Amino acid sequence: METGDSRERTDRLALGAWVKLARSAESVSTRIHGHLAAYRLTVSQFGVLEALYHVGPLSQRSLARKILKSTGNMTHVLNNMEKRGLVRRQPDPKDRRAVEVHLTRKGTQLVRNVFPRHAEIVRREMSILNTTEQHELGRLCRKLGLQTKEP
Repeated sequence: METGDSRERTDRLALGAWVKLARSAESVSTRIHGHLAAYRLTVSQFGVLEALYHVGPLSQRSLARKILKSTGNMTHVLNNMEKRGLVRRQPDPKDRRAVEVHLTRKGTQLVRNVFPRHAEIVRREMSILNTTEQHELGRLCRKLGLQTKEP
């Protein structure tokens, strides 16, 4: 049975770990995504380009899930990307209720230009950790992300 003192220590440890995780993720993300402004891309727009480039056409709903955005936010992101000629939406031939999102030629060219630099920045940022530490970080993040226990 947990006493008040041990519960307080456990809470402090968990909160401290959470703050460190959140701050480091925000800091690294800011450094990694800083170059996107030169291409007039938001993080969400780059996520769309990258997903479509590596996976191929996706439904708008699947795309939202893949880049961790709401379907409402995804509509706004895709509207802006369509205006720039980077993606096109078309009805899914298998499900008329769904919309498939495709890269355009312009979108493909842009992601081919941006992605190598992005990958290099990620590699450089993560190089502070050796390969064993990167594997361990990946394992721990997966463990946290896949947790199904209710709070």
